[in-house]
Amino acid sequence: MIDWRNRPHARRDLLWAGFWVPLAFAGAGTSSAWAQQTLPSTPACSEASPAETEGPYFKPQSPERTSLIEPDMAGTKLVLTGYVLSTACQPVAHALLDFWQADERGVYDNAGFRMRGHQFTDERGRYALETIVPGVYTGRTRHIHVKVQSPRGRLLTTQLYFPDEPRNARDSLFQPKLLIAIGSDAPAKLGRFDFVTA
Repeated sequence: MIDWRNRPHARRDLLWAGFWVPLAFAGAGTSSAWAQQTLPSTPACSEASPAETEGPYFKPQSPERTSLIEPDMAGTKLVLTGYVLSTACQPVAHALLDFWQADERGVYDNAGFRMRGHQFTDERGRYALETIVPGVYTGRTRHIHVKVQSPRGRLLTTQLYFPDEPRNARDSLFQPKLLIAIGSDAPAKLGRFDFVTA
């Protein structure tokens, strides 16, 4: 887990795309260590995020955690943050996000829960995930799977994609609306994606 508090340039590294990413990660949910901020206007939040196929690798009952990184895990670290918003452009507290992805070699763990985990948004609708950039495998571009459900809301199953990937154009599931905004001026890549749920 990244300890941003002990890095001398943490403030500069974390300020990106007009918002603060978490300064620390809580063990069983999103961090409460967010700076005060105003939710930016999201013109597209009146439209729910596109749904995509679950694929063959989903497993229920993943562990609750905000970091999928395990000791000695290879790969480029990624800190993904954002909001879950309603189609009325309001942040959704306590929304469920269940993430699963391939490892750096493009392999899914189907026996256990490596690179799998779920969490809930905080009171302001924010989430934070520490993971690695997933590897690619035959027929697919680089992606992360996620299920999102607001309390008493409908379940959204979708996938997130990475910009400037050569395989994006050849992947029949790829949708530009599901691109993560990526910054790379820190040891861990910083990414943002806001989910909109109906």
